[in-house]
Amino acid sequence: MSTSAPPRTPPRDVTAWSLAELASAVLGRPVAPPAEDERWKGQDAEALRGSWRLDCDEARRLVAARELGRRALLASTAPPTLIRGGADLHAWLRPRLVHLDREEFHAFHLDARGALLHEECVSRGTLTSSLVHPREVFAPALRLRAAAVVVAHNHPSGDPEPSAEDRAATRRLHRAGRLLGVELLDHVVVARNGWCSFLERGWL
Repeated sequence: MSTSAPPRTPPRDVTAWSLAELASAVLGRPVAPPAEDERWKGQDAEALRGSWRLDCDEARRLVAARELGRRALLASTAPPTLIRGGADLHAWLRPRLVHLDREEFHAFHLDARGALLHEECVSRGTLTSSLVHPREVFAPALRLRAAAVVVAHNHPSGDPEPSAEDRAATRRLHRAGRLLGVELLDHVVVARNGWCSFLERGWL
């Protein structure tokens, strides 16, 4: 008579695991993340130690696992082939910018059909601001003979609402683009709590 144990039920697909189950698998012990707290996505190891009640090694492992997942997502996605505004860029931009603790300002140079010719980070700023000059945005556009430009930056605060500085910078870029014959098609702000398109707001 066989005394072997019954076969184990296969585990659920990991895509269905809760945040607590994923973290527990990484750390090898049960973990209870703070309820309804999205800040962990941008927290460093020291901050996670306090909010998740982890030791130093566990916090580092959790940050490393998060970064591994982010890089896997970056490697699996390509920029959209045609860009008509912020809605076409948001999904690609989000994993690249929302985790940063400083603002970055990016420019996407397009041909007359909206195809992406070139993308680059033209400015890196502080916790709350990123200074950008029209020259940095439009010099590559002229060199590439781009027909339009979409610009984008992140808000480390998590709030996607454009600041007064954002709106003033956009007006400067819009005026410069009109003078140079290169349309500023949209300005996109991405953050942990959402995103904003100047085009969709009717500001461009």
